[in-house]
Amino acid sequence: MGMLPLVLMFVVLYFVMIRPQMKRQKEHKAMIEALAKGDDVVTSGGLLGKVAKLDENFVNLEVASGVEIKVQRSAVVQVLPKGSVK
Repeated sequence: MGMLPLVLMFVVLYFVMIRPQMKRQKEHKAMIEALAKGDDVVTSGGLLGKVAKLDENFVNLEVASGVEIKVQRSAVVQVLPKGSVK
């Protein structure tokens, strides 16, 4: 009976913190794998751009007409609807 509170705390921690974090990681990984040329994206630094070229670990983003930057795939945090970036 002395271990019951400890086990209960672990179960609550699992459902409140660990499980949602694992779900977010899976969703982020799926989003990064589904990136395609022409997608409008936001990076973790707040840059908006259009995917110009994809490598295995890097993405070239066109942030302005004729201006491309290279960022890591993991830095992409959100894919925006088409036409969001002009």
